[in-house]
Amino acid sequence: MRDSGSAWSVRERAWMRRALALAARGWGQTAPNPMVGAVIVRDGVLVGAGHHARFGELHAEAAALAQAGDHARGADVYCTLEPCNGHGKQPPCSQALIAAGVRRVVAATPDPNPAKARGAEALRAAGIAVEFGLEEEAARELNAPFLHWASGAKRPWITLKLAVSLDGAIAAGDRERGWLTGEAARKQVHRLRAGADAVAVGIGTAIADDPALTVRGVKKPRVAPLRVVFDHSARLPLGSQLVRSAKKAPVVLLTSAPSGESALALARKGVEPVEAPDLSSALQALHARGVQHLLVEGGATLAGALLGGNLVDRLVIFQAPVLLGAGALGAFSAAPAAATSALSRWRVVERREFDDDLMTILAPPDR
Repeated sequence: MRDSGSAWSVRERAWMRRALALAARGWGQTAPNPMVGAVIVRDGVLVGAGHHARFGELHAEAAALAQAGDHARGADVYCTLEPCNGHGKQPPCSQALIAAGVRRVVAATPDPNPAKARGAEALRAAGIAVEFGLEEEAARELNAPFLHWASGAKRPWITLKLAVSLDGAIAAGDRERGWLTGEAARKQVHRLRAGADAVAVGIGTAIADDPALTVRGVKKPRVAPLRVVFDHSARLPLGSQLVRSAKKAPVVLLTSAPSGESALALARKGVEPVEAPDLSSALQALHARGVQHLLVEGGATLAGALLGGNLVDRLVIFQAPVLLGAGALGAFSAAPAAATSALSRWRVVERREFDDDLMTILAPPDR
């Protein structure tokens, strides 16, 4: 929080929002690092701006300092995350800011990563004023999966995406399954995939829809997301798109019988069976592989299990202006009643229209 306790000015908020917009340019390119933006302001004038564009490249503060040059001395720095204080692929930003002679650093939120934290301590020890809390909610939302992981979580941050009809169904019961939403909404789904470490479906969806779970039509991520199927009995068809492409793009099968005949047949095709007798062990296995952010795209059984276990951190609903009618498969048909009733208390994070479809992002009250 701000040390002085006074309100942030309109100009200060504008500078931080500019830094946040810069940070978002790193979508899909910075993982496992967070997305970070920074602007440097001297006497009310912008003298430097930068963002962490790609993992391994300059951090945001360093990029902004390179642009500012000597104008950084005595300037204010607005950054979306506490400057790092540890050596990795890049030197610590705290030391670069000290060397540049900035007078003040305003960070939207602290960095909980123990390997890089305490940048504020280093800056203050050098006589630089440090303040926190400006546009903190937006900054935390931008990097929610990273902050979840860096805070010591033992499972991935989980985003559950569902495409539903006006009557809350994900598939009609009396005809072949097809797209519910339009092209613009589907393109946004690919952008969501590009920002995740892994994309998952349940075996029912894998069989019914035969998805590829690849990123298409948007800027490719630095590392393609791992493709995951929750498949307790190893029923994934050998002729599915996922299996046919497994030797080119990894597919992990979370199953209770990794040594069974079906799993071994899939393994010969390039699929990697991983032992996971239950949902908790499956999520732990993904976390152990470095999956910070897991995007789950259905279906109803997997969605119900995640909601019932209070494991969904963000719920993304794309609602199409169609009715599927009687016999359709409800999006929450497999979720416990207590979990579905609790959804009324979830807060709206964002709402956007994609042509005729409405995207709503929801968050549980405690996250």
